[in-house]
Amino acid sequence: METQQQPAGSTLLASAPALSASGVRRSFGSVHAVVDATLEVAPGTVTALIGPNGCGKTTLMLMLAGLLLPDAGQISVAGADPRTDSAAVRAAIGWMPDQLGSWDNLTCLQTLTLVGRAYRLPKAAARERGARLLETVHLSEFADRPARVLSRGQKQRLSLARSLMNDPKVLMLDEPANGLDPRSRVELRQLVRGFAAEGRAVLVSSHVLNELEDMVDEAVFMSKGKTLGEETQAMVADARTRYRIESLDDSMLRDAFTHWGMEFEEVDHGIVIRAQDTAHAASILQALVKGGAQIHRFGPFGSALEQTYMAMNEERR
Repeated sequence: METQQQPAGSTLLASAPALSASGVRRSFGSVHAVVDATLEVAPGTVTALIGPNGCGKTTLMLMLAGLLLPDAGQISVAGADPRTDSAAVRAAIGWMPDQLGSWDNLTCLQTLTLVGRAYRLPKAAARERGARLLETVHLSEFADRPARVLSRGQKQRLSLARSLMNDPKVLMLDEPANGLDPRSRVELRQLVRGFAAEGRAVLVSSHVLNELEDMVDEAVFMSKGKTLGEETQAMVADARTRYRIESLDDSMLRDAFTHWGMEFEEVDHGIVIRAQDTAHAASILQALVKGGAQIHRFGPFGSALEQTYMAMNEERR
């Protein structure tokens, strides 16, 4: 990303959320898309919005982006209310929808330049910023090629660049990993963490939960139009205490944990235990190795977000 003298979002109070919603509702006739949604995203952090198809995630994000008005509840974007100060919200937010609506006959650089002009950037400045962002998302070679030649994954990267044209304080990404190859997904994680490091508040909606694990600081789960609060946060915290251990002789592990009075669970590959924190996990590993156990795998037992998602009662019905 381009170097900035002052990180995006730096004018916000450190303790104030850059993006917040409280008791938000939205219906379409008899269909209650969002029933009760509450969340906060602080500057310099990445929050995941997780839930099954049809749970109201996209409708909620459209309201947060100021593209759809809520029936009830409060929304604040960089201190502005979308209902009373839509211009301030548009200036503060970068929106990446789940599918890029592009002008197929415009080149990638023309597309970004046009978006920059819509934000009232001078043409030369918009073109310069567009070129830098194409480099950031690894699309420089397509700068002078029409958008219609891009693959699905390349369109996703162009959409990401487009969402950054106004140098937003708040960045909202709806299914950004769709269509990306494995290398591009790794680069996406690095970019998103970089955006947060610049001081931006980032909200990411995605079904690729294992990708989110290393990307986000917080997670908000949603089901049947409602955001789920403390219960799912406790489930995530609990899942993060679980560690899988594999050795050349698991009987040694069973004997050790039985001797120490520690509960353990036998799984297809190894044994799962609970550790109080990373320091406790490290001390367990050290003791096992010192006792002669030949450990060849020791680490978190899968994705905490994925475990929580699968454990939600809604998902088992």
